[in-house]
This record gives sequence, C-alpha cells and structure tokens, in this order.
Amino acid sequence: MLEALIAFVAGLLIGSFLNVCIHRMPKDLSVVRPRSYCPACKALIRWYDNIPLYSYVALRGRCRHCGARIPWRYPLVELLTGLAFFLVVWKLGLSLAALKFCLLSALLIGLAFSDLEERILPDEFTLGGAAAGIFLSLVVPLNWGFGHLFFPSAWGAVRLSLAESLLGALLASGMLWFIGWLYEKIRNREGLGLGDVKMIAMIGAFLGLHGALQTIIFGSVLGSVIGLAYIKITGRDYSTYELPFGTFLAATALGVALLSMPR
Repeated sequence: MLEALIAFVAGLLIGSFLNVCIHRMPKDLSVVRPRSYCPACKALIRWYDNIPLYSYVALRGRCRHCGARIPWRYPLVELLTGLAFFLVVWKLGLSLAALKFCLLSALLIGLAFSDLEERILPDEFTLGGAAAGIFLSLVVPLNWGFGHLFFPSAWGAVRLSLAESLLGALLASGMLWFIGWLYEKIRNREGLGLGDVKMIAMIGAFLGLHGALQTIIFGSVLGSVIGLAYIKITGRDYSTYELPFGTFLAATALGVALLSMPR
C-alpha cells in the first residue's frame, strides 16, 4: 500500500506536468521554458501556488494575481493521473510492468484532454508513445494477443511480444486509416484525422492488436452514444460538429489497459 501511495503522489506531479503539455503542445510552445504562468495575466506562478490539488483548493480555483478562474481541467488531470498510478502500482508493485502501464496511462490522459480542448493529438504523445511502447514490448512481454496466430511459437516470448506490438501498431492504425478513407470517399468529408490513426498506433504498440481492436470497437460505440446525446441536448449541428474521437479512444484504452494488466 505504501508503494501505491508513493505512486499516487508521483502521479499528481506527472499530472501537473501533463497540464503544461496539454496547454502548450497544441500551440507549439516549449514545455520547459518559461516557468508556469497564468494564461490570463502572464504572472509567473510561485511554487507554493503550483502544488497539485492543494493549490487549486487553497486558491479557490482562481489566480492569486488577477483572480482569473483556473480551469477545472488542472486538478482533474492531476487527480486522474494520481489514481491511475495508484491502481497500477497497487496491482503490479514497483516493477517494469508498472512503469509501462503508468507511462501509458499518462499518455492517454494527456491525449484525452488535449483532444477535448484543442482537437489536437500531439505527435510527442502519439508517435513518441508508439516508439516507447515498441521498445517496452522487449522488456515487458505482451502475454496475450494475435501474434501467436501469425508467428511461430519457436520465436520465444520476447520476439513474439515485439511482433505483437508491431502488429498492433501497424495493422490497427492501418485499419482505422482505411475506415476514415472509406468514409471520406462515401460522404465527401473527413471522418478521421491522422492524429487518431497515430494514437491507435501508440495504443497498439502498448497493448497489441487485441487491445487496439477492443479500443477501436468500444471507443467508437462510446463516442457515438455520448456524442449523439451531446448533440441532441445542446442542439448542435450534426453535420458540422467535430467529435473529439481521441478522447473516447483514450478513455476506452485506459480501461482496457487497467483490465489487461498482468496479474
């Protein structure tokens, strides 16, 4: 339990950094410099006003300098990342497997809120995450998936894991790209952005083909149900509303990841 609590604190800190990435990456700004500042008045935020969760409560959700409201996204991202890290380490302990799933959780949370706010899925998260997922498949083998159907068992666990990771990244993203291409040909409008395709490649690299396909199927259902309900309730125009599909893919993939962690 102590290890999981330490992971929760680490998740809060990573969540704070994710908030910087979510705000700056879509605008092509550095995530290193300058220090954190208020988007409204540009005043630098002191360290004691930048403590995850606590500072938001202490400041009552407003900037100390100008009184501008701090978006709810900041404490929510910190809390979700902390909880995800807690669950991973509580189940897996301090291990390479826990590191892998904590990294995936952070990437998915960052992508979910970036797409929700800006309709952008940064390459640093998608392509960088795909590379990390493929590498980690060598040190944390994927124990299940379709790789065993396509490749000989004599390859061994490590090579089969790498094959499963590559299969998930390439085949799943290719399938999603084809669906988007077909939709555009039939409807004469873009149905999916390349960011979604890159995101599925990242998810497939971490979870293999089986996990990526689960994400596409359940994420599509979740997005359709919630998206249609939102359009109906708000009176939006169905033909012009841009659904943050990446947000639903991220939420689904996070659920798949937490449920598929090795025991």
